Amino acid sequence: MKKNIAYILLPLLILSSFNLKAQSVKKPKLVIGIVIDQMRYDYLTRFADKYGDDGFKRIINGGFSLENANYNYIPTYTAVGHTSIYTGTTPENHGIIGNNWYDKFAKKFIYCVDDANYNSIGVTSNGGKKSPYRMQTSTITDQLRLAQNMNGKTISIAIKDRSAVLPGGHTANGAYWLEGYTEGKWITSSYYMNDLPRWVKKFNRSGKIDAYLSKPWNTLYDIKTYTESIDDDNAFEGTFRGKEKPVFPYDIPNLKAQNGNYEMIKAIPAGNSFTTDFAKAAIVGEKLGKSEYTDFLALSYSTPDYVGHQFGVASKEVEDTYLRLDKDLASLFSFLDAEVGKGNYTLFLTADHAAVQVPAYLQTEKIPAHYIRVRELRKYVNSITLKYFKSDKLVENISNFQLFLNKEKLEELNLDANIVAQKLADEIVNFDRIYKAVTARTMQTTHFTDGILQKLQKGYNQKFSGDVLLIPLPSTISSNSRKGTTHGSGYSYDTHVPIIFYGNGIKQGASKKAYNITDIAPTIANLLQIEFPNGTTGKIVGEALK
Repeated sequence: MKKNIAYILLPLLILSSFNLKAQSVKKPKLVIGIVIDQMRYDYLTRFADKYGDDGFKRIINGGFSLENANYNYIPTYTAVGHTSIYTGTTPENHGIIGNNWYDKFAKKFIYCVDDANYNSIGVTSNGGKKSPYRMQTSTITDQLRLAQNMNGKTISIAIKDRSAVLPGGHTANGAYWLEGYTEGKWITSSYYMNDLPRWVKKFNRSGKIDAYLSKPWNTLYDIKTYTESIDDDNAFEGTFRGKEKPVFPYDIPNLKAQNGNYEMIKAIPAGNSFTTDFAKAAIVGEKLGKSEYTDFLALSYSTPDYVGHQFGVASKEVEDTYLRLDKDLASLFSFLDAEVGKGNYTLFLTADHAAVQVPAYLQTEKIPAHYIRVRELRKYVNSITLKYFKSDKLVENISNFQLFLNKEKLEELNLDANIVAQKLADEIVNFDRIYKAVTARTMQTTHFTDGILQKLQKGYNQKFSGDVLLIPLPSTISSNSRKGTTHGSGYSYDTHVPIIFYGNGIKQGASKKAYNITDIAPTIANLLQIEFPNGTTGKIVGEALK
């Protein structure tokens, strides 16, 4: 009898122990995902001596930093990066294969978040006709709402529409982005709501954007101390319309009319401050972190990408942008302490991609770097098909380093698409700036376990990607200009980004182990004790969690 009682009591004791353990875990009231557009990992170290103690350094020293975290796919673009962070998987599964891509069925270019089924809210233009419907998997923000029976709020904010729409997931309570030009307003889509909340309207009436654009952009500190950057006056940077040289100071009030009016705030550090102001207003207006449920704020800083593209990663403009962003982050963290409470929130900070040094600058330093013009590449591709298949009409589109075959023309000429694609792949590597070329068939039939072809495979989506995929040589970009820079490759300069966890449930420390961007979502899901996003391929960063 005693033995039987023991058998009955044992499961109850185990269950009781589990319940006590579960009850002792204090979940955060608010999770904040911070994505900095085009932030290289080395920006943490290059500018470290000039950062204050309350911005980047606060979360590095008080949180858990992954020093060897990378994107594990190609292409490294903004929409793809934000989607991969929040879904915990890569384009092969989530379906966002670029910012824009060629739709081989509709035979036209599409934009990742355009959706004509919805209307703009807060503006009369088409800037709000957006939704996340092209994202085929759920996000960590979706899973948090599902886990709480659709309670708790998800609010997503970014200057760029795609950087707000995609992180918010399919179930966001609100996603907001900036309509520039003559508007200078935060707007949204009827996908989320039929009218802007009162707090958004109040913010739009505040005149903050005009105040920011009424001030010149000069360096935060004496420009002579910006020794981590190349000379201010150099041949590798683009400049604003109306200004002869890309050098400090920038007379923003006199330049803005020639540079898109309110659009200009996107391309100067004030854009980060403006975004921070709006994020604070959202926390108060939506009462984030104030209920019995866990809320989520997805916050993306878009401005560093605009600055990086125009001036390049070694510019004094980029350095100044990050020194000022450090202060914006310090202000945000202090606000979170006061509004939500220390210990009541968890955040992660990462980037949607990094960037390559300006190839023209690398060339002056005798480092191999190159440019590819699409027109030049197309001419070469057509010469291949003309030589072997007697037609220069077999390639319908070349974009994002992918070739899309003209299937109707192939059928007309009775040509096998796989044979044509393979011949193109075999021959195009003779183009001097192309490193590798593989067919869609190879992506479907061969499993790559490491190296750059594995990254290419993780970015390949059978439904949407092209028939031949190209990998250029390192430090090679597709551009008609030798000023400024870009990103998109699978090389370390584009893939190595910060990942820092901080706050409730996070250990203090750092790791040099290899992690992928897709590891963020399952780690946050595990911390919250909720289901992973449904396409997750990443793993939990267990050493970061208490």
